[in-house]
Formats: sequence, structure tokens, C-alpha cells
Amino acid sequence: MKPAIYAALLALAASAATAADIPPAPVARVEPVSDTYFGEAIVDRYRWMENDKDPEWLPFLKQQNAHTRAILDTLPRRDELLKRIQQLSGDIAAPAHMQKTATRLFYQQRPAGSNNFKLFVRENGKDRVLVDPPKLDTKDSHISLDWWQASPDGSKLAYGLSKDGSEDSVLHIMDVRSGTVLKERIADTQGASPSWLADSSGFFYNQLTGKVNTPERFLDSQVRFHKVGSDAGKDPILMKRGLDPAVQYENIQMPLIFASSHSATAILMLADVRQEKRIYTAPLKDVLARKAKWQLAADFADEVSEFDLTGDNLYLLSTRSHPRGRIVKTSAKAPSFAAATEVVPESTLVLQSMARAREGLYIRSIDGGLGRLQRLNNDGKVTSIALPFDGTLGAIDADQDAPGALAILSGWLQPTGIWSVNADGKLADTGITPKPAIDVSAYTTERRFATAKDGTQIPYSVIYKKGLKLDGKNPAFISAYGSYGAAAYSPAFAGRTLALVDQGAVVGYANVRGGGEFGREWHRAGQLENKPNTWRDLIAVCEDMQAKGYTSPAYQAIGGRSAGGITMGRALEERPDLFAAVVSGVGWHNPLRYVAEQNGYGEEPEWGAIADPAGFKALKSIDSYQQVVDGARYPAILLTTGVTDPRVAPFHPAKMAARLQTATASGKPVLLRVDFDAGHGMGSTRAQQDAEAADTYAFILSQTAGAAAR
Repeated sequence: MKPAIYAALLALAASAATAADIPPAPVARVEPVSDTYFGEAIVDRYRWMENDKDPEWLPFLKQQNAHTRAILDTLPRRDELLKRIQQLSGDIAAPAHMQKTATRLFYQQRPAGSNNFKLFVRENGKDRVLVDPPKLDTKDSHISLDWWQASPDGSKLAYGLSKDGSEDSVLHIMDVRSGTVLKERIADTQGASPSWLADSSGFFYNQLTGKVNTPERFLDSQVRFHKVGSDAGKDPILMKRGLDPAVQYENIQMPLIFASSHSATAILMLADVRQEKRIYTAPLKDVLARKAKWQLAADFADEVSEFDLTGDNLYLLSTRSHPRGRIVKTSAKAPSFAAATEVVPESTLVLQSMARAREGLYIRSIDGGLGRLQRLNNDGKVTSIALPFDGTLGAIDADQDAPGALAILSGWLQPTGIWSVNADGKLADTGITPKPAIDVSAYTTERRFATAKDGTQIPYSVIYKKGLKLDGKNPAFISAYGSYGAAAYSPAFAGRTLALVDQGAVVGYANVRGGGEFGREWHRAGQLENKPNTWRDLIAVCEDMQAKGYTSPAYQAIGGRSAGGITMGRALEERPDLFAAVVSGVGWHNPLRYVAEQNGYGEEPEWGAIADPAGFKALKSIDSYQQVVDGARYPAILLTTGVTDPRVAPFHPAKMAARLQTATASGKPVLLRVDFDAGHGMGSTRAQQDAEAADTYAFILSQTAGAAAR
């Protein structure tokens, strides 16, 4: 560790801490490995970190974390922030998913005060806990509910559990009426996407075949069928690569089979990281008899992302030649995308998903990131349904045999809740999610637009305390993502972030290109060779905020998670002068080495393939680890990782931290925070999330000039 950086690190801590209290960050072993791509040599100084069996790997992480913890734990406001965060998160009941069935309503929710999500069923007005992961925790490990699906009549439940945020699900089955967990256990079911038969006798599911923690983990998965009560080891394989000569696809694509309780047809879907899917149909009885002759309904080029199947009617949501989406209808028995009839035309709204109720097809949409709801009525007319406030329509669900739908709604200052939509289009809060006792009257929000260098208007939202002075002296923490066509950072209840706002900070979210806020064009404008737009849009947002007096470079912090590591890493490298602090949560920093991680090859359609010259060029441009420059004056940086992360291998943040620690000449800290019993965050407990938020906010405040005086 360079003396200047070490001195800055000590200055971070409270005056009670001494140099002896803070163990130094370890200096990573340098063992260069050179790869040549299309005549260009790329040197990787820390390739050894990709081997989690290397004897220096865990000691390196432990020493980095010990150093980071010694700094963060003594920051003046860390304890105060944690206390406020715990109060905020403890008061909030957080819904995550729901499903309507014939006689029961299922919903996943983290109750106020609970450390993790639970699964409930509501029947005859009474609620009952079905799956309670915290009761399965041990002293050294926690269990999380990864996914679940009830059968159409609500009598059976398939669900996946995993340890320590690994998402390495084991499938369980429950008899809902009695609450009895049946004896079957099916491993390797991350992303199983079970689809039940109408009679609840069994379900289709996807099973992984690759070894855990290898690049082959998600390649060549297969679809099987499980009959409840039978030996899962003998479940027939209904689709895998090479099984059916008429269905050819790549090893990165995941096959899924879906049944409908209102159709004699089954759907085969081939899916990868893209939103587009390939869709086939076949008679359900033939699929179960293992003699299906699959008919192509839509290819990847048709850009179908969602479907609805009712009788012989197959509805397809497509963005082909209509980047904001339209819905077409074809025959399920004799499908033809080319001959399909348009039933919902393209409009200014970006269509996202569908759910069928008795009276029609409910359609979830967004308008620049704000949720919208429509319904295609059974008479063919499309009606708009007014939402109670501008915010995020997180999900919709309906039962084909019943009127109305359910929706998850949230706003920046409106707590997330489960709402009912009746057949007349009226919404009402179900009361399933109690309102938290959090007074939001002191806060306000704004939606603004920054102008990118090419003239594109980039939306962003800010949250702050009323009466804020636009004097440029406010700490600001702006997050961005911009990948996969996902509308990330749409309005969601501020919750924990209010603890940072209470300290006089402005919290904001930039809807940069690469996301899906304005449809497929917005995604493609930040994808592959266009990816630089993503981080440059964030730069434009920060410049706009600073020009308007919300903040200034000495007070500006940026953050992002997962693929947002690209955004953070490249923004800090192109404009280190613009930021005081950067936070990368489980960030992807070394994309050129996606070939070494289990969640790698499947990502090629989004980022490019390294075996292709254009793909290599695109990957190199987003690789922030390889773009670090010796002697540059980088802002203060906090990187986080979870050792069980199945999505972004821990070597990404570790390599980036080691490289920055040796390269930066600013004297500002570079810290690596490690959770040893957590992964990508999906399965993290409330306590883990609270602690990470407290560390993040304390770090930001310690690095933004003048914050200590507030």
C-alpha cells in the first residue's frame, strides 16, 4: 500500500483509531499471463485470482476485508446510519411476487422486522405461512427462497431453496392444503421455471447439467417432467440439445416447456440472456408421450419476448420492426408469425408483460420508466387503466377463470404494495402489505433530463429533503445500470436510502441507454459497440446535476451493481475529475475473462463473443480492469463482492481492487468489502443488506467534502 493512500485511509477513521488498529491491505501477488486476440496482446496481472483453490485466494480476500472493516467500522457516522437503516428496513414489509389461483392467493413477502422473505397463502380471508426460510437457518448459514410456482388449482407448490445467497436451488414440493413437504428433492434447479399440468399431477422444469462454479454451469441445460410422488432421478428428458433433429439451438440457450390449463397445446421456449425468445408449439399429449413434433411459431429474429396461450389462440408480444412492442395473435395448432393478426398496435408505451383474466388480457407497460397498465378486452378493444400514482408497475398476475388482476405498485415515496384491479378497471390496495410507519413528508422527488453529447435526452430522478439549497455543496449519490434492456432504477420506495437523504444528500437514479426505458432502440443504443453511451450518459447526468447546483465534483458519488460495474468503472476512468467517490456493488469489471466464470458464455449476445473480432473489440472497451492507468488520480472507491456469487465471479471486484490500489496516485482509498456468506444479493438477508448500506453511505459521506460539517 502506498504511503499516501494509507495516510488517507487512516484519515477516514475516527480519531480514536490508530494506525495499529488498521491492518494494511495485502499487496496482491503479480503473476502476469498474456493472451493474444487478433494480433493484440492483453496482459492479466492477477489471473491467479480466477482459481478459488489457489492457497493465497481466501487469505487475500480475508486480509482485504479486515483492512476494509477496520476503516468502515470506525467511520464517524457508520453506527448512526446503521441504526436509522435498521429502523427503516425493519418497518417495511416488502412484497416480491404473487400468484392468483382458483381458490387461493399466494404471495412472497418479507414481513416487517423479518430477516428474509417468506411465502404466504391467503385462503378464505386468512393468511398462512407456507415456506419460512429463516426457520431453516443455522448459526453459520442462511437459507433463501429463490423461486416458486403454485399449480393452477393452488393445491400443490414447487419451490427452490438455496444456501448463503448461492442461488444453487434445490427443488421442493408441498401439498398446500396440509403444508406437508413431499419427499422429492431435485438438485441443479436454479431458474427451473416449473410449469404445472392443469390437474396438478406434475410439472415441466429446467435442470442444469454443468458443474457448479465452472464456465459450463449454465450450458446445455435440459427440460424434464416430474410426476408428483415419483422418483425424480427417473424424470424423462423432454428436450435437450441434440435430442430432436428438428429443434436445433446453441448450448447457451435454455429450453423451457410450458403448459396452459386452458389449452391442449404446449409451448417450447428457447431462451438466453436476450429478451427475444424462440417459440414452438406441439400438442400437450404428444409432449407427455415423448413424441412431440414441434412447430416453429416465432424465431429469435421475430423478437418475441412474451406469450399468452388460451385455447387455440397464441398471443405474442414482439418488437420486430416495432421497437416499443405490439401484440399479435396466431393459431397455436398451426402457428405463423408472418401471418399473425395484430391485436395491440405499437404506441408510445413500451410493452413488457401480459396476464390473462376472465375479461381480457392485462398488459404491463412503461413510459420512460414509469408504469402503465392496459387491457385487451375480450371484444378486441384496448383500454387504459389509471394507476393511483406515477411509479413502477412491478408485476401483474391474473387467473383466467376469475375477473380482475393483481399488481405490485411502488413509487419513490409510496411504499410498495399489492393492489387489486377489478374488471371495471378500478385499483385498490389489498392491505396484504401493511403501510410502514415512515413519515415521508420531509422529502421530495424530481424527474429531470440531461442532454448527452449526441443530443439525446437522458432521464434521471432525484430524492432530497425539502428546502435543499442549490449551492453545489450537497453530497450526491447517483446510481446507474444500463444493460439487458432492463428498466432498472424505475421508482421504488426509497426505504434505506432515506438514511442518506437525512444527512443532507441528494440520492438519484440515471436511466442511461442500454436499459429498456424507451424500448428496444434504447437498449441497442447502449449495447455491444454502442456501450460507451451507457457510461457517458451517466457522466452527462452528473454534469447536469452539477450545473444546476445540486452538487459539485467534490461532493459527487456514483454507484451501480452487477453489470453496473461497467458503467461505474468506465465512468471513473474517463472522468476521474468528476467524482469524489465511486461504489461498485458486486460489479463486473473484467469482461474479457467471462470465459472463466459460470455465468459467462450465456452473456455473449449482450456483450459480444471474444472469438469474434467485433466482439473482442466491444469487450475490451467495457473492461474497466484492463483500462486502469498507472499514476492516474482516481476518486475514492469501494468495491463489494460475495464469495458465493453465481452471477459475477468474485475475481472481478478483487482484480479491480488490486489493480487500482497499485495504480492510483490520488491518495484516496480503494477498499474491497467481502461477504463470505452471501452471493449476488438476491438471497441476502435484511441484516446483510442493512450492513452493506451503512458501509456504503458512511463511505460516501466520509469522502464528500464538507459532509462532516452537516
